[in-house]
Amino acid sequence: MAREKLCVGIDIGASSVKLCQLKVSKGGQALVNFGLVPLPSEAVVDGALMNAPRIVEAIQELVAAHKIKNKRVAISVSGHSVIIKKIPLPQMTRDELEESIQWEAEQFIPFDIQDVNIDVQIVNPKSAQQGQMDVVLVAAKKDLVNEYTSLIAEAGLQAVVCDVDAFAIQNMFTTNYDVPPAETVALVNVGASKTNINIVAAGNPSFTRDLTIGGNAFTEEIQKQMNLSFDEAEALKIGGKDNRDTDVVIPQDVERALQSVAENLTSEVQRSIDFYSATSADPAPSQLYLVGGSARLLALSRSMEARIGVPVHVADPFRQIQVSPQDADYVKAFGPTAGVAVGLALRSEGDG
Repeated sequence: MAREKLCVGIDIGASSVKLCQLKVSKGGQALVNFGLVPLPSEAVVDGALMNAPRIVEAIQELVAAHKIKNKRVAISVSGHSVIIKKIPLPQMTRDELEESIQWEAEQFIPFDIQDVNIDVQIVNPKSAQQGQMDVVLVAAKKDLVNEYTSLIAEAGLQAVVCDVDAFAIQNMFTTNYDVPPAETVALVNVGASKTNINIVAAGNPSFTRDLTIGGNAFTEEIQKQMNLSFDEAEALKIGGKDNRDTDVVIPQDVERALQSVAENLTSEVQRSIDFYSATSADPAPSQLYLVGGSARLLALSRSMEARIGVPVHVADPFRQIQVSPQDADYVKAFGPTAGVAVGLALRSEGDG
């Protein structure tokens, strides 16, 4: 059966709305459109939409600027209203799992089962324990999902896929990178207000966690240390990116602020990886890939490599996606921020 037309990916983040549209071409996917519109601070707080009118405007700006005709979009959610758990269940067929999952899920979900949308994926039909299988259970509060789908409808579009940030990043990653089947990698998406961790073992999500620290923490620390406005501090932070085209000299106070936050974030990521290693039968991560707006901060990748002790790479969401020469500079400038949007743009309605 022919693959359905790809959705338009819309990533509603804490600092910006990003839109990505791909098309299937010879040998893979090609970029049709990519753009972002900044959002005012506090527009999105822990996944909750605090300034819906401005977010709707931002989406409409992107749709108009890129002349988007396809109204079917993929969105994603994350934060405290989303639970992801890898759980063991007795071996059963997919149909049996669909029938029993509501009851099974009640044991693992801290919300009223009537208040959540549930999805489940069998990741290992035969786990290490006799007669058991491993499944990934995802539950998202209906209120949160409805909030997002209503906002998309208000912008004149239709949300046909609702994903989770951590899985969208994994989708982007597996499209762009060839990892040996037995290898375990850690995908760390550093957003403005939070960081998603997804440890992928043998191609399947084995451990996920959302941390309540993100790129804004770097900006706020620079702001505090140097007595600047948020925008001035943000400009200094961006100046500290890994920019190989020019010799960027970073002020010592900025360097210290970046290093301090990088160490805090590294500690949180390391704690999560240590917990995973202590509780999982799967191998520890042998590589770590950074995505998100702060992924290119040298202080962060150096801190993680030194403390966690594995190679750290900045992921390129367009690595295997054909990009036209006229879009190349723009895509390069915003590359790692596009991780979730690219992962969503790879989805089709009904692809499971």
